[in-house]
Amino acid sequence: MELYKRTTDCGALRGTDAGKTVTLNGWVNRKRDHGGITFINLRDRYGLTQTVIDEDAPAELARLAEELRNEYCVAVEGLVRKRPDSMVNPEMATGEIEVSVKRMVILNRCEVLPFQIAGEESSAGEDLRLKYRYLDLRSTGMQRRIKLRSDTAFAVREWMTARGFYEIETPTFIRSTPEGARDYLVPSRLYAGKFYALPQSPQLYKQLLMAGGFDKYFQIARCYRDEDARGDRQPEFTQIDIEMSFVSRDDVLSMTEGLMGHVFKKVLDVELPARFRRLSYDEAMDRYGSDKPDLRFDLELRDFGPYVGAGGFQAFKDAAAEGGAVKALVVPAAAMGTPYSRKQIEELEAHAKIYRARGLAWIKVAAPESGSSALLEGGVSKFFGGNAAEIIAGLGAKAGDLILIAADARRKIANTALGAVRSKLGKDLRLTEAKRFEFVWIVDFPLFEYNEDEGRWEAAHHMFSYPQEQYHAVLESDPASVKGDLYDLVLNGCELASGSIRIHDPALQKRIFSVVGIDAEEAEAKFGFLTEAFKYGAPPHGGIAPGLDRLVMLMAGETSIKEVIAFPKNSFALSPLDGCPNEVDAKQLDELHLIVKKTPRDGEGVSKT
Repeated sequence: MELYKRTTDCGALRGTDAGKTVTLNGWVNRKRDHGGITFINLRDRYGLTQTVIDEDAPAELARLAEELRNEYCVAVEGLVRKRPDSMVNPEMATGEIEVSVKRMVILNRCEVLPFQIAGEESSAGEDLRLKYRYLDLRSTGMQRRIKLRSDTAFAVREWMTARGFYEIETPTFIRSTPEGARDYLVPSRLYAGKFYALPQSPQLYKQLLMAGGFDKYFQIARCYRDEDARGDRQPEFTQIDIEMSFVSRDDVLSMTEGLMGHVFKKVLDVELPARFRRLSYDEAMDRYGSDKPDLRFDLELRDFGPYVGAGGFQAFKDAAAEGGAVKALVVPAAAMGTPYSRKQIEELEAHAKIYRARGLAWIKVAAPESGSSALLEGGVSKFFGGNAAEIIAGLGAKAGDLILIAADARRKIANTALGAVRSKLGKDLRLTEAKRFEFVWIVDFPLFEYNEDEGRWEAAHHMFSYPQEQYHAVLESDPASVKGDLYDLVLNGCELASGSIRIHDPALQKRIFSVVGIDAEEAEAKFGFLTEAFKYGAPPHGGIAPGLDRLVMLMAGETSIKEVIAFPKNSFALSPLDGCPNEVDAKQLDELHLIVKKTPRDGEGVSKT
């Protein structure tokens, strides 16, 4: 195979290169025959170049051209020449030129493709794309997104190292301390019946690095969580893990804003504000019904409580009487285009019920008759006719608008259900622009959440977050009131990062363990190595961990992290590409001291270890 090594790539040539002899390597993206002249668009990860086999080409070259099919891997040598003005293609970076082929070698042939891959995206469904991921990766869309991921990771490293952060690797075989998601366990061959775990995050080790005096740490870390299938989650994912010593919350937030500003400018040439907006958790829930609000559109939840007493709708009165909430959402007529039908409103109600709402009430604002005020009509309007003007003015509604109302004795459910409706409307009404980036910090989270099923308090984020100073006296007596020094970074309605100032006092850490039901013996068994380190002058510290997959997904304007991961699993944590997870042979099981017990379920054998 005499002709092989390229002298340039398929995205580099311009009009100034005319007259040069070059060698290109790549894949046949498209072939067109025009009366003895063959045009071959050659593709590599850098771009496309049009090559031409002229009608006076040697017979052997014409024979090879006849044999070519899409995705054949070839090398061509030829002369760069300018295209005639009428043939210039402004949509191609190399559109000024073409390469007149003098020699060609077929480096490898391609069998019949399982799907077509030329263009921005392949045409196949998810599992077929993942089974033949190496073909899917050739699409220009995947090539562009994987480059975006690489550029983003480089920009992160560039910014962090320039500011004195050390990139330090932490172990991927660790002690199992299952809290929240399940651990992936790795059996030990040398120590029968014992297991390593793959890390759900480097949390404990980065805190130990702070105890070790490395006051600025980061790592682009692989993390693993054995969760049930949940849409866009992946069993393994990547986060930008960061920890700092001698810092307050504002220091961490400022550092993260600087990092994001650098990444977006460097990679997308997008200027971000120097400081991001901040909302408390309570404010975000009250105004948007979510602790990860999408601020690309303005629909805010309003308090309908002031109008309940004068109305006659008993469900609203009951919710208010029990200390709950009655919340309203005004959907502007201009956003809807045409008035929502009863069927469309029922679809919104069904969505609200997913979030435990009992229902979704509605009222339409009717256009006023000549000389009269606007009226309420439809839905539950008959209960509020007497104070229609007050409601319309108070909610800022206009003729043609739709008012949606959720009520519940539990304020969080009323807010969350209507907030979910708000999010759905944002997508349905196309109020969200993919290339608009709206960051917001959510701060002052509750430190604890009550698990009604298990009858106990749990850490809202994790057990190592610092409770704000003013709540230290009531940790045990009033856990519901305690706010943590916690913060989330939200981008376009997606939680991009979570972080907190950490506990560095072993006595305070033990109090937190006690509140969440972990006694001294269990705490010592699971976390003794961490609390022991706190006894030896561990500094105050805090950090954050933006998700790299989610960040690149949002930068790319995508809605699935699978589109920015080279080899993801499918939605059921399976890999159609290599068939994992898979069974292993008896010898491997014996070496690991394992027995697989098969039990029937739905008529099939199921392995249990």
